[in-house]
Amino acid sequence: MPKSRRTKLVSLTQTDKKTRADKERIGDEIREAVDKYAYTWVFGVNNMRNTFLKNIRQDWAGSRILFGRTRVMQKALGRTPEEEHRDNLHKLAAVLGGDVGLLMTDETPEVVKEYFDAFVKSDFARAGVVSPVEFVVPAGIVYSTGGQAAAENDVPMAHTLEPTLRQLGMPTRLKQGKIELENEYVVCKAGETLTGRQTRLLKQFGVVAAEFKVNLLAYYDRDAETVNKLEESA
Repeated sequence: MPKSRRTKLVSLTQTDKKTRADKERIGDEIREAVDKYAYTWVFGVNNMRNTFLKNIRQDWAGSRILFGRTRVMQKALGRTPEEEHRDNLHKLAAVLGGDVGLLMTDETPEVVKEYFDAFVKSDFARAGVVSPVEFVVPAGIVYSTGGQAAAENDVPMAHTLEPTLRQLGMPTRLKQGKIELENEYVVCKAGETLTGRQTRLLKQFGVVAAEFKVNLLAYYDRDAETVNKLEESA
């Protein structure tokens, strides 16, 4: 009688070894980069987007940008004076928390700050993001921008999208081939956490309600062996 596939045992030994090896490799890379580059930065990211991070990596090709689990990065730097890889590096490890990464570079702090102050990108919001805007679609014919542009500068939304809008909660109807609303419809209010339905509606109307930005938190000066926290993280 053949054995059931559901009762097949799979060894996880190899997976465990690989995980430990990966952690050690990341730790080694972090320590090597700290020794190599003049400055090691801790940064946080608002509304993570791989596309924008790819652009940053390309712009900073001569530097190193590393991500990993917070504990792994802290261990690599050293969480205490006794464990730290270099003098005072444990103070930088203390800044690590949440969704953060490390930037190792020889560029001066002034250059780093200027670049990231200017690198702000707008994008469509994802579920779970707090809305920075209130968006209301006016009553009457539903236009492609949902009232963001004057009617004479806009076009009615395609009638084929009416079922989609209704599925997303808008009480629309078709009248003479045009999508209409009997009353204005509030898609979202400023300050509320967006649901998947709301983000899909915002995207449908071309509303950009998320901002990708890198927040610089602190940096380690290798030669001075000091940690400098930015005012925003104080």
